[in-house]
Amino acid sequence: MHRPPARLLASAAVMAALIVGGCSTTTTPPGSLDTTGSIATDTKPRTVEQWREEMDAWGQRYRAKPNDPDAAVQYAKALRAIGQRAQAAAVLEQSAIQNSNNRVVLGAYGRALADNGNFQEALDVLNRAHTQDQPDWRILSVQGAVLDQMGRHADAQRYYASALRLRPDEPSVLSNLGLSYALSKNLPEAEKTLRRAAAQKRAEPKVRQNLALVVGLQGRFQEAETIARGDLLPGEAAANVAYLQKMLAQQNQWTKSKKGSPLAPTTGS
Repeated sequence: MHRPPARLLASAAVMAALIVGGCSTTTTPPGSLDTTGSIATDTKPRTVEQWREEMDAWGQRYRAKPNDPDAAVQYAKALRAIGQRAQAAAVLEQSAIQNSNNRVVLGAYGRALADNGNFQEALDVLNRAHTQDQPDWRILSVQGAVLDQMGRHADAQRYYASALRLRPDEPSVLSNLGLSYALSKNLPEAEKTLRRAAAQKRAEPKVRQNLALVVGLQGRFQEAETIARGDLLPGEAAANVAYLQKMLAQQNQWTKSKKGSPLAPTTGS
């Protein structure tokens, strides 16, 4: 069975539903809300095998001290990294009960709930993870990502704006904001914001891949391939753009048959 290129597959799948995650990497647990305002600050790349080692080590510590908030957060992080999202949420739920005022635990738990599609509950928990007098830009960004998942793009953009007031030019927040504009079908503003994100020294490769995706959505495939090539092997970049072209052509054909008019660039399917 033929499979689309792995790197754009993640973005394309998210684009069909939301485009929150961007391209998947070993840096970020698969399927998480990252790009989008990671609560965790550790971005050291890990392989699946390394994540499993982390899971075993932190799992032992968690079982020995189930009330230890650090053990719970790190154990859950490793579980998420290998796809055990429900178990990660269960670990953090118990930790949140035992550590009801621990903002790190609450932030991680809210994010785990969002991973599992429990968006309103996630927002409720994340609201407890920081206060108006002590806001956390990372949590604001995750709250924005959750709101985008709920289709509340204007609200999400206000949260990203608040995060950027606390952390100006933070590339992960700018990337979220750009993708939120894309979800609002404002592709020029999405491109402008993602270019600003990609220009930051702290920008990760997935930010540039999100930019390439938005440029490609506007039909500028050669330019999208050039952007993507900066982080991918030449064959991967070309394959990604070819896959995007094919997907958009299929969408265009479907829309013509249903509505009799060409499909405007969009982030949904």
